[in-house]
Amino acid sequence: MGYFILEGCDVEKESLSEFFGEHLAASIDEYRKGIVLPVDKPYRWTSADVVRKIKFQIQKHFKQKKIKVGHAGTLDPLATGLLIVCVGKATKIAEELQSQEKEYIATIEFGATTPSFDLEQEIDAYYPFKHITEEMVRNALKEFEGEQLQVPPLFSAKVVDGLRAYEYARAGEEVKLRKSLINITGIELLSFTEASAENQESEEKNEEESIQEASPGGKYYYHHSSSKSDGTRPYATIRVRCSKGTYIRSLARDLGCTLGSGGYLTALRRTASGDFVLNN
Repeated sequence: MGYFILEGCDVEKESLSEFFGEHLAASIDEYRKGIVLPVDKPYRWTSADVVRKIKFQIQKHFKQKKIKVGHAGTLDPLATGLLIVCVGKATKIAEELQSQEKEYIATIEFGATTPSFDLEQEIDAYYPFKHITEEMVRNALKEFEGEQLQVPPLFSAKVVDGLRAYEYARAGEEVKLRKSLINITGIELLSFTEASAENQESEEKNEEESIQEASPGGKYYYHHSSSKSDGTRPYATIRVRCSKGTYIRSLARDLGCTLGSGGYLTALRRTASGDFVLNN
């Protein structure tokens, strides 16, 4: 590849200086095509947090201020897994690395939705879910293979008129996002957990209490709540291989709709990006 790959970087260590001191030469000039660091991004860290910490330690190690550091593909704060960080001249290939196919392991809970399609926002609506079976989920996933147009989440970094979409969302403003062409090259069900009998009774009660607030089609029930996932609605864990620009949160939303219910993401881990694999 030409650039130097530094594996095993743990950004949660109190200091990265010893790690860099052990694995890197004293001069950045030794790495003419730059350095690539595959990082396992921690939960609730932004991609910018990771870049900021690595940049500080890299500048400290090489004793230079003007060193470029960037990442090759954002991971949401509530996601974990493979984040590729490029240092020095390797930043020139960040876009190329970002364009490569990604793989994710995602857990999707059915029977409810959130405005952000994940756990960032509170549940805003509950939906029927007793009809969902493992076979239904497996068959529904097949419909998402191949090229398709996908609507990005409003809580995303998409730029609309100079602002990020999430800035409009957090200000309570509505904005229409254009569909993006994506390609899901592989999708499979890893596991499915049915709803507990206790929560099925709770769902029936919610339906009775909320029927006056139901939509004209009677398909969903608004119920603003401070709770998030309670772990008792049905959920599925899936593996997805997809193109650049695919939002797994949107896939969670769309899968819920296909199943005649709501759906939102409760866990996401990027396990591969191009030739880089999290396990090694």
